[in-house]
Amino acid sequence: MKLWIYPLMVVFAASCYGTLSTMIKLAIGDGYTASEATSSQYIIGFLLALIIYMMTQRKLPRFNGGFKIVLLAGIFTGLTGIVYGQALIYLPASLAVVMLFQFTWIGTLIDCILRKRLPSRPEVISLIILFVGTILAAGIIDVDLSGIDWRGWVFGFAAALSFSLNMNVNTKQVEGMNTTTRLLFVSFFAMIMITLFQSPEIIWNGKLFTEPLVFYGLALGLLGIIIPIYLFVIAVPKVGGAVSSILSAMELPVAVTVSVIVLSEALSWLQVLGIVIILVGMCIPTLARIRTNKKRQTV
Repeated sequence: MKLWIYPLMVVFAASCYGTLSTMIKLAIGDGYTASEATSSQYIIGFLLALIIYMMTQRKLPRFNGGFKIVLLAGIFTGLTGIVYGQALIYLPASLAVVMLFQFTWIGTLIDCILRKRLPSRPEVISLIILFVGTILAAGIIDVDLSGIDWRGWVFGFAAALSFSLNMNVNTKQVEGMNTTTRLLFVSFFAMIMITLFQSPEIIWNGKLFTEPLVFYGLALGLLGIIIPIYLFVIAVPKVGGAVSSILSAMELPVAVTVSVIVLSEALSWLQVLGIVIILVGMCIPTLARIRTNKKRQTV
């Protein structure tokens, strides 16, 4: 069970991210902009992190080292939300998801560069399977790509790169800083990024605390900030940046499934096949690692 717990934490964190697009669509349906919904996510997410810190730590937060790590984690967390939101302006939602999911191979590439190693055979096989599954699950086979604004491609790739960098920053542990303190600082820096480029006016015009935006903010803050950041901080250093990037592909099947259930969006058999393929591809590196660890224990 111990061999599975950290990969499962990464999968659950990624699953939380998979619910966000549907909640933002619901907020838009209630008359809010995507920028307002995203701002509420990060602002209320930070407030939740502050409440958790005050209830559990009961002391002033301080840096005992690792300022650069938590700063970068916060910047990349906020930056991913900003550039992905921009990508959605120029790209169809399905294509934007595919661009974001380039983080699977980008994250593995970054991990290989940092560790000065070549990707393992299970990682390569998994990435190939994930690529095929992502194309099918996103339902873009029949999408006309001609005439798409070049800025969509740039912002989509930037979102994937930012998410990959965030994943690899989370592999760095900070000595003397517990998970709750790190969550507080990361959510704070992410909130600063978002309020600089999104809709900070919802704070002083009172819109943030009106219904139903406040409830969207609570749900988005919990599932988009508190739970995933907390779990990633604990699990990613144990699992590694490359495998964590692959396991985070769980976000797409969850996003598709939630949109079908909540928004009654159509789901084709090709998309179902793509989801199954993604699940298979995700499992390969973890199974390979568990098998290797068992062999070492028996030697």
